[in-house]
Amino acid sequence: MPFNPATAIIVIPALSAVALALMPGYRLTARLNVLAAFLTFLAALTLLTARPASGGYLMVDDLNVVFIVLGTFVGFTTSAFSASYIGHELEAGRLTPANLRFYHAMYQTLMFAMNLALLTNNIGVMWVAIEIATLTTVLMVGIYRTHAAIEAAWKYFILGSVGIALALFGTILVYMAARPVIGEGHDAMVWTALVEHAKDFNPDLLNVAFIFLMLGYGTKVGLAPLHAWLPDAHAEGPTPISAVLSGLLLNVALYAVLRFKMLMAANPEAISPGPLMVTLGLLSLIFAGFMLYRRRDIKRLFAYSSIEHMGLITFAFGMGGPLANFAGLLHMTMHSLTKSAIFFAVGHITQAKGTRRLSEITGLTESHPLLGWGLVAGVVAIAGLPPLGLFMSEFLIVSSTFAREPLLAVPLVFGLLVAFGALMLRLSGMAFGEPAGSTAPVKASYVPLFAHLGLVLTAGIYLPAPLVVWFQNVARLLG
Repeated sequence: MPFNPATAIIVIPALSAVALALMPGYRLTARLNVLAAFLTFLAALTLLTARPASGGYLMVDDLNVVFIVLGTFVGFTTSAFSASYIGHELEAGRLTPANLRFYHAMYQTLMFAMNLALLTNNIGVMWVAIEIATLTTVLMVGIYRTHAAIEAAWKYFILGSVGIALALFGTILVYMAARPVIGEGHDAMVWTALVEHAKDFNPDLLNVAFIFLMLGYGTKVGLAPLHAWLPDAHAEGPTPISAVLSGLLLNVALYAVLRFKMLMAANPEAISPGPLMVTLGLLSLIFAGFMLYRRRDIKRLFAYSSIEHMGLITFAFGMGGPLANFAGLLHMTMHSLTKSAIFFAVGHITQAKGTRRLSEITGLTESHPLLGWGLVAGVVAIAGLPPLGLFMSEFLIVSSTFAREPLLAVPLVFGLLVAFGALMLRLSGMAFGEPAGSTAPVKASYVPLFAHLGLVLTAGIYLPAPLVVWFQNVARLLG
């Protein structure tokens, strides 16, 4: 039987989750978790050169390969960071060996669910996979069993359930629109068949469906005003899960929105999904920018930064067109790498300082130079300063908006400047000045942190031609 990398990307984390659930010993489970994530990433890389043909259950194209390669890479580097981070939590008594076995099993379950959502050729299976990913992260957010962690997990569960219920209703409406054209059963839920016949679907049903889908999956993306679960989940869960949430899970929900956007674009009588996406994107960007000034918790600070950037990415895809779509893809990639790197630094910083309060985290460049300067580089990158990759993507988004809709460019730039000011204000206190709190060294894994930042810096200076061509193909695919 020939090797199918798409199947391997799903099977490896699924089997690893079962093995990790049965395996005792922290060090062994941590190493197996890293190995499983690495093998999944290697399987994803093979999709760059050898893509299996799409079938009734799995589909591989330029769009989902972007998400798969990015997701498996961040999943691998986060698992490496997680090994040292979780080990410290065990030594500090915040987690038990049983907690760690559960944690590693859930980590691979989450990887399985996200990979399945990205690769499936069925809108129903995609919904189920995103629901599995949601329930898995709910359990991981509450792993510390503190009052705040349990409250955050319940809040995430309730709001996530509302969102996924709206998405389910939208999915059912798409099926109802497809059934008279394609027929009943499995075929009416297959992505490739839906896109091929979308021009013949009832446009009224598609219009209502997309509104529910945008609100439902938009909750998972973290768009305002559907964002309330995200800051709590980031703040109270283990920091590796914050990195996975910002770097991976938000992207998976965005992927679902983009797939349905393509479906809408294939029907000439359906409404354009762009205005709704632009509105929610701008609202999220400006709202999160102002909220950054009021944060007192370092993890909540960067959670709101994720809301800001997911708003910007949604805005770019809502604008559409080759340049805006290209910029949206590039920004999504750079944000995933940068935000996960920031959470790598934040995780070890909070362990070193023993607190998440910003007022007690100062002078990091003196007390913990590598972590401090790593955080500085990450915040400078996420703020959009040159020569880092997010500057290029933000410049492309702004310039394409100025060229096509100058009036929209005004609130867009305003939101970016508000967020920039807040991040620079917070960074000056965290990184410089008189060190506060503990100055004891911390066992940290610096390779994932600086590997991500290195890639973001390289992308800001030079983008390889094959990558540009690939992203251009995806931009055309998105319409």
